[in-house]
Amino acid sequence: MTGWNADTSAGSIGAGAVTLVEGASFCISAGNGDMHAGRPHGAFFSDTRILSKWNLTVNGEPVQPLGATTPEPYRAVFVGRAAGSDGAADNPLVVERERVIGSGIREQITVRNFSREPAECTLELIVGTDFADLFEVKDGRSPHHRDQSLRQDGGSLILDCQWKGSQRGLIVQAPGATIDGGSLSYRVVLEAHGAWTRAVAVIPTVNGVEASAAFSADRATHESLPALRFGSWGAKAPVVQLENAAIEKVLNQSQGDLGSLRIFNPDHPGRAVLAAGAPWFMALFGRDSLLSSLMALPVDPSLALGTLQTLAEFQGKEVNPLSEEEPGRILHEVRLGVSAGLSLGGGSIYYGTADATPLFVSLLGELSRWGLAGEAIDALLPHADRALDWISNYGDRDGDGFVEYARANEHGLINQGWKDSWDGINFANGDLAEAPIALCEVQGYVYSAYIGRALMAVDAGDAGLARDWGTRAAALKKAFNERFWLPDLGYFAIALDKDKKPVDACASNMGHCLWSGIIDDDKAAAVAKRLMSPEMFTGWGVRTLGSDMGAYNPVSYHNGSVWPHDNALIAGGLMRYGFVEEAQKIALGLFEAADYFGGRLPELFCGFDRGSYPEPVSYPTSCSPQAWAAATPIYLIRILLRFDPFLPYDGLWLSPVFPESFGHFREENMPLAGSRLTVEVSDNTTSVTGLPDRVRLHRGTRPPLAELLQLSGLQRS
Repeated sequence: MTGWNADTSAGSIGAGAVTLVEGASFCISAGNGDMHAGRPHGAFFSDTRILSKWNLTVNGEPVQPLGATTPEPYRAVFVGRAAGSDGAADNPLVVERERVIGSGIREQITVRNFSREPAECTLELIVGTDFADLFEVKDGRSPHHRDQSLRQDGGSLILDCQWKGSQRGLIVQAPGATIDGGSLSYRVVLEAHGAWTRAVAVIPTVNGVEASAAFSADRATHESLPALRFGSWGAKAPVVQLENAAIEKVLNQSQGDLGSLRIFNPDHPGRAVLAAGAPWFMALFGRDSLLSSLMALPVDPSLALGTLQTLAEFQGKEVNPLSEEEPGRILHEVRLGVSAGLSLGGGSIYYGTADATPLFVSLLGELSRWGLAGEAIDALLPHADRALDWISNYGDRDGDGFVEYARANEHGLINQGWKDSWDGINFANGDLAEAPIALCEVQGYVYSAYIGRALMAVDAGDAGLARDWGTRAAALKKAFNERFWLPDLGYFAIALDKDKKPVDACASNMGHCLWSGIIDDDKAAAVAKRLMSPEMFTGWGVRTLGSDMGAYNPVSYHNGSVWPHDNALIAGGLMRYGFVEEAQKIALGLFEAADYFGGRLPELFCGFDRGSYPEPVSYPTSCSPQAWAAATPIYLIRILLRFDPFLPYDGLWLSPVFPESFGHFREENMPLAGSRLTVEVSDNTTSVTGLPDRVRLHRGTRPPLAELLQLSGLQRS
């Protein structure tokens, strides 16, 4: 089943398009496998479109699409038939194209003759490239003119381009083809019920050097690096079985998508991080990758460690207004292995975000509770302390205890929280808030960072440092509940503006404050009620902005749409304050929406009410797959399991509250502290096997982290 679709703007790949992704490479094509330069199609490598035209014809006519499948995120199989001749409705020639994306492309073309008579045909593959950069294609701009050359070298077609002092090129290996300009053609003779197969490989070059791990026309697909990487990922991933087959499908899709969104730094090839999303954001984004890898801990904690290590490597060292770098600041965006100035600010790194820095510390604290080895914590702690210094010295711009943002130049992001569109932060009447802006959820992230750092100090035996960070956390919580709470409205302001005036729009951001634990217990019920009100909850999820607000638009990016990751954090917050039914309701809505989207949650979808629109409505330029949307179903299962490890105290808390419709649940191979667990939930029975000997299972809910900090004198078992 699929949701509603639209194709209304630049960057929209359109209904029926097929997207493949592997690392930082991706490919977008029409349903028959063709790529058209006039659309946001093509094969992309190192943020450059290496193929803008890749069109197959049989006897001069395009292949008629019959279907396309993506057995793996990096591989597609397109099935079509040759156009009928002499007015015949049918044609016995069926064409199959198996495509793999990675460091280039490998495509195997097979023609089958389903006739009792021999058949002949001419296959022609038209190849073209404009070497356009990623954002020229995404934004629908005409690519800059780039001088190109084209030549034949044996059985290969060579294309070259000079641009800004560097060379980009392609080697198209086409054994047995007749090469004429950008045309590869084959004269095919088929016996009755016969078949013909050829492979073509596209190898990118930079300054005359072929891409590493490139494809070859004569090497089988299963031997390629994408196949080996994905196979290794699948072998280590948890195995989930549910009585509810639709939810099981969503979880399997999510795990596969996370595997496909991993990118590898050329300087550290064994270290994986999650890219933000396909097709346009196959880069490391601080906030996105931190939250995504946190939500993906039950699948692969090494993603969180790789993210922290990579972000630590690029942590800010100096004040640079152009890139908005500041000492200790965690970046917003970096394109690994690319020197071209594609990031905001014109360099390869842009730092303009208010939330990645506290989230860095929060994730390190969470990873320590999952049993990260002490030496890894020790190596990252100095970076966490530098991040905390940034909060005090740069994030809190006016010394009021809250982290604010204001862009340092006219090219940077106007809004620097997760709602980073230009109109994402507004008052109830629709007026835009002016910077410096202190977002409510950022204060929650800072609170979580303080608590996390205090608990790591406890683990290191530094009671004085733990007391210091615990005191700061308590002071921030008190100030937050005094300044952001709107008693007449019964919810928290989304932000404080430049005049410290509460920005009074009712927005989903306050759900993140439940998640971080910064909200006082006596206000949580009112927040939960408002989040689940008809103005906020669509039936599929919580809107980013209430339908009774001045800026509400269900087809906007941040002012009324539904974001799965946003809802996952809201569900986690509701659960931590004891609002079990409300958290279940959000989880069920998202799993049901995923079913309509074919088992994969998109980055976001429109905020129409479920009572008026019985299927979720697609947002035109939503990324899919997208990292934190892919991680959402995995995190929802953790929330419903109430699975909370605290390995420094040798404890695991578990108290499942699955909705009845989930039925029997079993998950094998779940990673925790070097072990692999099996968790099984059936009716009122829960079992766990594989726990390390030292870990005690607590059948209940874990106390809040702030409470555990107060009880930090606990003796370890």
